[in-house]
Amino acid sequence: MTEEERIELQQNNPLHGLKLEILLQELVDHYGWEILDTAMRLNCFNTNPSLVSSVKYLKKTQWAREKVENFYLYRLKRMPKASDLEYEMPPRSRTFPHGLEPREPMELTIESILLSQAKSASAHQARSQSRGGNYRR
Repeated sequence: MTEEERIELQQNNPLHGLKLEILLQELVDHYGWEILDTAMRLNCFNTNPSLVSSVKYLKKTQWAREKVENFYLYRLKRMPKASDLEYEMPPRSRTFPHGLEPREPMELTIESILLSQAKSASAHQARSQSRGGNYRR
């Protein structure tokens, strides 16, 4: 794939041209601070959350910004999951096929998020134990 083709495909990315402030406002309007805090566990969503302070933090902290952008792409816009190769790229660099439209946002509750996190943690623990990766004494 040439760089020009990649740029053209990247323009289908819902993050293309979207300012961080607008992205965060959409997330807050749809989910609220409490659900964002539960889902992503970022302190800027927990302690006196505001758009200004959260945007300031996210602009300085690349890993947190990518976490929020992933949440936006795959929970709010419900885009298809990235391939292993694309998943290694920052969310703003990922490509999506032409004609692919975002779907309705995923409905989340605090309970559903906690249940999903518990399932993920137990699956991770089971994988670690099956590989002999349990190093507790």
